[in-house]
Amino acid sequence: MTVLEIEVNGEKRTLYMDGRLYKNIQQKVIPKVRKRDEDWVWIVDGPERSGKSVFSFQLAKVLDPTFCLERVCMTPEEFVKAVLKAKKHQCVVFDEAFTGLSSRASLTEINRLLVSLMMEMGQKNLFIIIVMPTFFMLDRYVALFRAKGLFKMYMKKGKKGRWVYYNRRKKKELYLKGRKLLDYSQPKSHFRGRFLEQYTIPEQDYRQKKSDALIKKGRTTKSETYLRQRNILLYILMEKYVKNYTRVAAMCKEMEWNIDRTSIYDAIMQIKKEKIQEEDIEREKMAKDIEERDESGVGNAENQHQ
Repeated sequence: MTVLEIEVNGEKRTLYMDGRLYKNIQQKVIPKVRKRDEDWVWIVDGPERSGKSVFSFQLAKVLDPTFCLERVCMTPEEFVKAVLKAKKHQCVVFDEAFTGLSSRASLTEINRLLVSLMMEMGQKNLFIIIVMPTFFMLDRYVALFRAKGLFKMYMKKGKKGRWVYYNRRKKKELYLKGRKLLDYSQPKSHFRGRFLEQYTIPEQDYRQKKSDALIKKGRTTKSETYLRQRNILLYILMEKYVKNYTRVAAMCKEMEWNIDRTSIYDAIMQIKKEKIQEEDIEREKMAKDIEERDESGVGNAENQHQ
């Protein structure tokens, strides 16, 4: 392991990184991006709770010492803004890019977004890290021709902290051979390494941002935005006017909209669930603010007493 000194919100921290990986980043990756006027896209995938996000943040901090929470993106909108706002040679992480997407249309739309932003990434010579459940969800163009490599996280005896790396050639072979059955067995990885669970951004702030994003997940693509807008209209209709699922279904049928009573119920329950989650988060924020003010008040009182 190579021992590195990094800074997180003004605080000095120690980061341990695989020696071979660090050497490759410093001697090959960064010089290529700076000298050849190109971007660099890495994919990090693996099962839930395998450390994908933490590892991607470590990569980002070594690639770009200015990397911060602002450039950790949870939604397509955040990713677009971060890429457009990023300065030359900065790193942007699209965290859990495909998590929670249930429809093929949603997957297609995010893939189109990635492709459409490639020119902007290249012009700014950005480092882009895409974190996702499986590399095989990626569009063929991004997977085969734009991504420079793939880090596959895995767990051993239930413990995280291990990865294997596929370079550009092996990544291409893996995608072509394994996509149909989601099979990572062929070819063998380029090399492997280990990492520790060390955050290179403020951990609690990241967890809060991720928690907030979970509520908004699914509102980010056009298809799912339209679906949510439909659900909201049904919710308003039920809460303010009709107050009867069967009557709402009959009204929809009269307008030649084939929405049955069960679908209306599910739509309204989804909106109610979101409202409850948003209220819970708001209460947690208020409680945290009160607690911080109380602690600050106690600290000031003790200082005055002394």
